[in-house]
Amino acid sequence: MTLVRKNSSFFPAFSSMFDDFVNNERIFKNTGIAQVPAANIKETEDGFVVELAAPGKQKGDFKIELNHNILNISSESKAESEEKDEKGRYTRKEFSYSSFQRSFVLPSSVDAEKITANYENGILSIGIPKKEEVKKKPVRNIEIA
Repeated sequence: MTLVRKNSSFFPAFSSMFDDFVNNERIFKNTGIAQVPAANIKETEDGFVVELAAPGKQKGDFKIELNHNILNISSESKAESEEKDEKGRYTRKEFSYSSFQRSFVLPSSVDAEKITANYENGILSIGIPKKEEVKKKPVRNIEIA
């Protein structure tokens, strides 16, 4: 759909910018609007696993903190790209900023000192082990003396 008809004789310096703005279907690809990543929480016999889908991030973009029994996961990233003409003037300069924060209240049955985290293939995985005293123990036969 054409919103503005381009006339390059009137706007030679802005012609490529108008083309990109009017005809580009990906105008809003990096708007910087915060999106909270989806989270999966699994409980196993030994603990919990929290997985957050955060593709395109680096390991250093994440900050994981434990404050009493609240696990805070946050991320902040910035990106900038620019295009210049042969005289060094900007023809386009774009920047984006994204951040999110998720918080989870941990039960008292977890061992907070042994929490681990791993980021691989766009998934942040946090292992939260249970305390030994709350783990299910196998059935034990007791002999009669």
